[in-house]
This record gives sequence, structure tokens and C-alpha cells, in this order.
Amino acid sequence: MLRIEGLRKFFGALEVLRGVDFEVETGDVVAVIGRSGSGKSTMLRCINGLEPFQEGRIVVADHVLGEGAADLRALRTEVGMVFQSYNLFPHLNVADNITLAPRVVRGVPRAERDALVDRVLDRVGLLDKKWAYPDELSGGQQQRVAIARSLAMEPRVMLFDEVTSALDPELTGEVLRTIQELAGSGMTMVLVTHEMGFARGVATRTMFMHEGRVWEYGPSEKLFDSPETPELQAFIGLNLK
Repeated sequence: MLRIEGLRKFFGALEVLRGVDFEVETGDVVAVIGRSGSGKSTMLRCINGLEPFQEGRIVVADHVLGEGAADLRALRTEVGMVFQSYNLFPHLNVADNITLAPRVVRGVPRAERDALVDRVLDRVGLLDKKWAYPDELSGGQQQRVAIARSLAMEPRVMLFDEVTSALDPELTGEVLRTIQELAGSGMTMVLVTHEMGFARGVATRTMFMHEGRVWEYGPSEKLFDSPETPELQAFIGLNLK
């Protein structure tokens, strides 16, 4: 579902991604962990075409980035992304936030929109908030609406960029439970996260990034139980105290 080959990304003279290579199989849930500045979020933004890169190749959901001009509009109909900030439109209610992209990008007719909204809100446990506005919702509820909005495009891959980092522990739990339920449904997901328990317990594979490279990558249980490098040993030890 996702393959990255030799990905290099510069911000001016600063090389942020230094030859990233990895693959994600259909149905995998991949947690991306590492210290701030290791390139995690930049890599995720490259996958969705939000950041251009200088070298390498990305193939995601059969869309190719890095070989001429990519059709980013088509890419984003199949690759959903949820950010740390919810990015909901404050002047639109939940239903309209969810249906905006399907209506504009995919041309979903009005007759189908109500059923679509009900379906995705039911998946995130917020069917009763259909007509609420963002400022009437908690942070956790807004983040779950953001997830529902991405699901409304019926993506083949979901990307999550530290979606719980701005939430308190209780709200973090409700968002992670929603993502766990999506994982159980077979959705292919890549999550940049600081939640080590979630990475170990839910992600099928974990990637540790260090200094712009994939330092270790494999089954989550193996990485957490038997880290091979001193860098990952130190990182896990610091974050599991």
C-alpha cells in the first residue's frame, strides 16, 4: 500500500530526511516514533504531497510521487490525513465539515450526504453531534470529527500526525480508542505518535526514526522488547519511565 525509496528532503541547507526506505502492507498499522526533529512529521507530509522532496520516490495507494507532476487531487481522495490541530471550519456544523470535501472533490450528491455523515460519525461515536458546531465540542470530540471527515473520503490509507499531543489524558484516550477501532476494521494507517503504550499494543509495526533515517523498523513487540540499537534502547527507556 505504501513504499518509500531513498527519500531525501532539505529545508535550505538542512537535510531533514536522509534516505528513508520502508514499506507498509495493506492493513498494517505503523506507529512512527522518535525524538522531536527526527523527521517524522516531515515524512508524513511528503507522503500526502504537502511537502515537496528533492530525491527519492513514494508510491502510496497506487499514486506515484517523485516522478514528474503528481495528481495531488486524486492522491488526497485516497490518502486521508489528520493533524495535531483539528482544522475544522468554525462556521460550519459537524455535518457540513464532513461533507464539504466529498461534495466539492468527489461530487457526492445531496441525497447521499446524510447517510455518509451518519455512517462516519457512527464509526467515531459522535452521531449525536451531527448538527453541533466546533466550539460546542471538546478537543477530543473535535479530533474525532476530523477523523470522521477524513473517513468520508473513503481513503485507502490514513495518516495521523501526533493527533493527541494537544489533548489531556482523558481526551487522548477517547481519540486513541477511535483509532484502535479503525485498526480493527483493517484500515491501513501510519501514525506519528508519542503514545508508547498505543504503539506497542495496537500498531502491527513500529518505526523508530533518528537523525532523519529509519533507525529500526519491525513488529512492534520485537522493537519494544528487544531494541537492537543504543539509540532506541535509550528512547524507549526514557519514554516508558
